[in-house]
Amino acid sequence: MIIKKYIVNNMNEAMNRIRYELGADAVIISQRKIKKPGFKGIFMPKVIEVTAAVDRNKNEFENEMKSSIDAIKKVMEKKVPVKENKANIEVVKPKEEITSSESQILKQMQEMKEMISKLSEGNKDISNTKSELQIKLENNDIREELASKIVTKASLIEEDVSEEVKIKKIIEGMIKISDSEMKGIVVLAGPTGVGKTTTIAKLAGRLALVEKKKVGLITIDTYRIGAIEQLNTYADIMNIPFKTVFSVKDMENAIESMKDLDVILIDTTGRSSKNLMQIAELKSFIQKVSPDNIYLVISSTTKDKDIDSIVEGYKALNFNNVIITKLDETTTYGSILNILESAGKPLSFITIGQNVPEDFKKVTIDEVCKLILGEDFIC
Repeated sequence: MIIKKYIVNNMNEAMNRIRYELGADAVIISQRKIKKPGFKGIFMPKVIEVTAAVDRNKNEFENEMKSSIDAIKKVMEKKVPVKENKANIEVVKPKEEITSSESQILKQMQEMKEMISKLSEGNKDISNTKSELQIKLENNDIREELASKIVTKASLIEEDVSEEVKIKKIIEGMIKISDSEMKGIVVLAGPTGVGKTTTIAKLAGRLALVEKKKVGLITIDTYRIGAIEQLNTYADIMNIPFKTVFSVKDMENAIESMKDLDVILIDTTGRSSKNLMQIAELKSFIQKVSPDNIYLVISSTTKDKDIDSIVEGYKALNFNNVIITKLDETTTYGSILNILESAGKPLSFITIGQNVPEDFKKVTIDEVCKLILGEDFIC
């Protein structure tokens, strides 16, 4: 493996030199800002020290391989009996018949085996090399490939600012906050257990009690009696109309009865994103009402492996905003970025507790970024 350090003014210069000298397969191991060597460097702007590595020279490797293969051919041509096992290659021949040339061949074969083994270990070491910043991002629950993408983008920023500032700038650019107005027909959809019913109650409370809008509640979650009773109780407390819908025809009637309201909030049944039939059934209800906004509700505690599956399943509903719940139930918030990156839609609200309607919050890009980077906490 070849390892070289470069003192450059910016990352573009570094990339050009690395590609020219080490080739396209080179990997950047580390980078840091330093003062130029010598007394004059004290008074000059900082430069960047970049360390890069590449596997052993490809031509050299190919030459060694060719030499070793030729050696093997010579052994075969002389019809030297060969006994193989998993650990070693043993040439079975009386000692007195082994020439110095053949001893050299056997030595080359052993060296070739060791060389391949070392090269394999070297590749493993390079692939496992991560910067401290990437490790920090992953420790905050940002998925590995996303953390790597952020660090790479940050390394291309040429501004004379700290790496942390660059990272924050990249993440801020990845966060979109929804500017959709809460009006007309609004649908909340998402898998079971993410807190949709509590979330819709919080939203109704905010709209009716804080923003003084005329609000109606509809639920099609007839699978859970507790959910119906819960929403009915909230509706009674807030003095807003409430309807339970069992069919598409019921939905038409419920919408008609609330046509004079400012906002109609529709709570849907939690569905498995893998069950295409259930998603299709839910879609038929939603298409019938032609909603103004559809919100995907997803929990911040959702396992990273499940986020993509949920988002992909619910794309059939054409959701255009995201609500992330249960931030009070986790201590790291990188999942926010994982969800937004996977969904490709803006964030509307977060929920931070069980209290209605207080624990329902509109956030700024800066607030979300601080949570993701561990600079701020919910509780």
